[in-house]
Amino acid sequence: MVGGGGREHALAWACQRSRLVDRVTCAPGNAGTLRVGENLAVAATDAEGMVALAQSERVDLVILGPDAAVAAGVGDALGRAGIRCFGPDREAGRLESSKSFAKQLMQRLGVPTPAFAVFDDHAQAVEHLRRRGAPVVVKADGLALGKGAFVCKTGEEALAALDGLLLRRELGVAGERVLIEDCLAGEEASFFAICDGQSAVMLPPARDYKRAFDHDRGGNTGGMGSYAPAPPRGWRELNQRVRQEVVLPTLAEMRRLGSPYRGCLYVGAMLVGQEIQVLEFNARFGDPETEVQLPLLGDLVPLMWQSAEGQLDAPDPEPVAGACVGVVAAREPYPDPVEAGGQVLGIEAAEELGCLVFQMGTRPGGEGSVEVGGGRVLICTAIGEDQEDARRKAYSGLATISFSGMRYRQDIGA
Repeated sequence: MVGGGGREHALAWACQRSRLVDRVTCAPGNAGTLRVGENLAVAATDAEGMVALAQSERVDLVILGPDAAVAAGVGDALGRAGIRCFGPDREAGRLESSKSFAKQLMQRLGVPTPAFAVFDDHAQAVEHLRRRGAPVVVKADGLALGKGAFVCKTGEEALAALDGLLLRRELGVAGERVLIEDCLAGEEASFFAICDGQSAVMLPPARDYKRAFDHDRGGNTGGMGSYAPAPPRGWRELNQRVRQEVVLPTLAEMRRLGSPYRGCLYVGAMLVGQEIQVLEFNARFGDPETEVQLPLLGDLVPLMWQSAEGQLDAPDPEPVAGACVGVVAAREPYPDPVEAGGQVLGIEAAEELGCLVFQMGTRPGGEGSVEVGGGRVLICTAIGEDQEDARRKAYSGLATISFSGMRYRQDIGA
């Protein structure tokens, strides 16, 4: 399992439960993954290091977790070494690593997506904004840990976002090119397809909450909570539409370009009336969506194996329970940089209440303790008969957890 966040903890947990799996190794992992396998200190972006690790551990399947691993060519290096890998190579991963590439592909295919323009020149971007007006969404073209999209209600907000990206280079190379696109009103949903380069199996969709504070206020984050399935009603029909109208045409186009896509394809969408507008692609499982999807599902290892082999042959998996809600606990002043350190208490108490706690930004402390290692520290998830029941259970579990500077949204799944 390549990576060390909450998504990787959830995937490692799911793999460890599979009847097909004897042993799980995480690289680099976190304090939570130590509970389901072994951690080895190889960076998620160290392609050759991952090849050496897979060979020395004699693993049968490598799962790519974060977008940075895809962009670093970890899948390419594993493929050259003949090691089975669930996840795309770097070229196929451009669906996420370059938003302009993805949007232009959607435009060619006729996939509904908000109108957009691409700029690497600040003056030209400002002139377009003045002609276009607000509201708009300003996006960094490259990978930005979920923090590269700015929903701007006013022209002043949009100008500030352009200044930060193109002049001050606040996101580095990720923001050297920007997109300015229409701002839509609707219901957000994240769709997930396990792909083998040609066909796709759809997982129950989820909803992610990106803004830092209640009622969708504050800056964009990596995600402050999620629930699945989303929307609670009608999601199976939406899944079929996304597969036929978005995923399969995209897979066909990637094959035409000589970059077959294998792995999990994330389709970030806005439901506007009866229309599905695609906002973005991600070349991996979502985070924090994975943490609420996997508890609802059976064994996904066969699907990931078949995807890596290029031979998917399975129906869409059905959730085994009503709903799952997850709430992220972060350390102040996230999404600004935070100081690591200090114990996390109460995880076991939350688990005794029936919650699953997936660790996101943690590190092992002394005598088996867990310490804060990053801005998003953990996500407390719970399954319920329906969304409200799951929500109540998740917040009850989260109330038992504490660490210095802990903060979380109160409206996840409300």
